[in-house]
Amino acid sequence: MCNSKRATNILFAAFRDIYLRLGKHFDLQRRQISQTDYLKSIVIWITVFCWFPTEAQKTLSYTDKTYEQQIRTVQLFPNFGGTRDYLQSPAAPMQEQNLILEFDDLQDNRNNYYVKLIHCNYDWTKSVLMDLDFLENFNENPITDYTFSINTHSRYIHYRYPVQPVKLPGNYLLIVYRNDKSDLVLSKRMMIYDNQIGMVKDNFFIGAGNLNSAKQQFNFDLDYSNLEILNPLETVHVTLRQNQRWDNAKFNLQPSFLRDSERKLEYRFLDTEKQFDGGNEFRFVDFRSLNYPGQNTGKIVKNVKPYELYVALDVPKSFDSYAYALYPDLNGNYLIENLDVGEPTLTGNYIYTSFYLKSPQPIDGEVYIIGAFNNYQHLEENKMKYNSTGYYENRQFLKQGLYNYQYEVISKTKSATFIEGSHYQTENVYEVLIYNHPFRPNADLLIGYYLMPVNPR
Repeated sequence: MCNSKRATNILFAAFRDIYLRLGKHFDLQRRQISQTDYLKSIVIWITVFCWFPTEAQKTLSYTDKTYEQQIRTVQLFPNFGGTRDYLQSPAAPMQEQNLILEFDDLQDNRNNYYVKLIHCNYDWTKSVLMDLDFLENFNENPITDYTFSINTHSRYIHYRYPVQPVKLPGNYLLIVYRNDKSDLVLSKRMMIYDNQIGMVKDNFFIGAGNLNSAKQQFNFDLDYSNLEILNPLETVHVTLRQNQRWDNAKFNLQPSFLRDSERKLEYRFLDTEKQFDGGNEFRFVDFRSLNYPGQNTGKIVKNVKPYELYVALDVPKSFDSYAYALYPDLNGNYLIENLDVGEPTLTGNYIYTSFYLKSPQPIDGEVYIIGAFNNYQHLEENKMKYNSTGYYENRQFLKQGLYNYQYEVISKTKSATFIEGSHYQTENVYEVLIYNHPFRPNADLLIGYYLMPVNPR
């Protein structure tokens, strides 16, 4: 009892000291208030002061990420002048650096946004290079190109920024912040490459008569005869990624053979851990038109704004045989289009979009809806919730367009493709990224970037 009373007095004295210190700013220190009032007031003060740093603090992540809920539809792509350029990977050659950043801010008032580039190593950790090592100009540029949405249910401002050129090939993290670098808005990965190393793909491919009908595997050779690489086993790093995904990319793949006399590296991925699940063709929903909704739209409720869209019921496909997709597959990407009126980036409406997956019993694990629209991330807002009627459901706020998506399982007992299934026949596009770490500059440079379509249609 005595110890408890002593602890209370010590706590009271500490709170009283904090309160008096805070009170100096509000002329409160001379007020005569009771111990109870002190405790009540200090709890309020501590709650307020602890809440603000927690809400305001943003930690930079070297990934594709948005740091605020109102930032939507972030796209970084090479500008070739086509209407579907933003389906392309954010990669550009040194000789034609034409990357464009676009995003929506669901606000009425314009913000002062700034862009900064960070040079990264092959594994997306920050390199030792300084800004002047890879840039000609100042590394803090305002976004001045912005346009207000036109006659949309949810108003937004569309921002556009042509990325400044760099002097060195490699990985770069583009960050956008508001006024102060700590007030982060978004981060996005991009690659600038200079193809100095040759790549030749062979014809060996794992399929039905080989090792695993659920996996996709390919082999290739790298020819570095035009480069001075003293120790390629240590300085050359190869990354593979599937359908522009970073979440399941394979980093720092080692060659199976080094033929030093021929200055060649041979990559043979016979280990299933180095192979990719073929997966299945992506599901899709088409609401490019709100007057005449496309395939897989169940119904649209228009008596509320923003509109409510209910996607047609999905069912698991894991036990089905592979079926050729009769629709244009975007390999997990999404297409912003408005077939009803005007320029889609400015007239496209944001829709509350509800997805439903039939499942008589809950799956042992967590189920997420993933795609390029959410960077394949396993976030709470992408988690499917199981209801008592035998369905998983999730509600997204998406801009008008055509979306690819899949359901992925995170479980100790089931594979990630438990719902979708996995087949070697699936159409996928792979990127091979080849880095070299020379003595100067002391950083990983992207010396090779190649696309390898598998089962192209």
